[in-house]
Amino acid sequence: MIDTATVPTARVVWPGARRIIRSLYPPIDLFEDIAEPEDWPLLLAAEQKTNPRLMETIGMLDLVPPWRRVGGPGASWLMAPFTHASPDRPSRFSAGAYGVLYLARAFETALFETMHHHGRFMARTAEAPGWASQFRELVMDLDADLHDLRGGNARFASALAPESYAAAQALGAALREAGSDGVAYPSVRDAGGECAGLFYPDRVGNVRQGRHLDYHWDGTRVDLYREPGSGEVFRVG
Repeated sequence: MIDTATVPTARVVWPGARRIIRSLYPPIDLFEDIAEPEDWPLLLAAEQKTNPRLMETIGMLDLVPPWRRVGGPGASWLMAPFTHASPDRPSRFSAGAYGVLYLARAFETALFETMHHHGRFMARTAEAPGWASQFRELVMDLDADLHDLRGGNARFASALAPESYAAAQALGAALREAGSDGVAYPSVRDAGGECAGLFYPDRVGNVRQGRHLDYHWDGTRVDLYREPGSGEVFRVG
């Protein structure tokens, strides 16, 4: 296991960082409303009396400490990865016991990362070829002190393995337990690209809607993406 004490930290400031998510997830009114995050438990308790299915939408609010919750426009896009964490949806730096918000420094990196993971899902479910899924681009500003796996240090190679997440998940759990805000790391899917995995939602802000995107599945991989707004189609090499 990688010794957390050997992982350096760096101030990571990425204005206009990118995250791409499935469009089927609507904003969550509780997070978007004016109410302060510390009032959410009371509002939830009152609302559940008439809407018992509310928790399916909100998720597990207790997974985010009250002082680290965010509210206001765009907040649902930041809170959802944490309140809907599950062992059924592990990721590079989490086995599912807690959430991680992943983003990339540039659009192209976010695109390659999501196309790879979506392609794996489509292959597992044996989907027929075609324009299969709709995504939305989120633009946000990152400013955080993160543990830094960039720079090509061989000590961190196991945490950056293309397919096995075991070492990365162990490192992520140890760093989060030690109070880390997250990890900056080189993209595994886009050579030269940079990514970050945040353990809490309050290290990004100014979230705004970017482009809508359609992904095309050719039966083997995601080979095209389309911007519905302009109708342009791009082939991915």
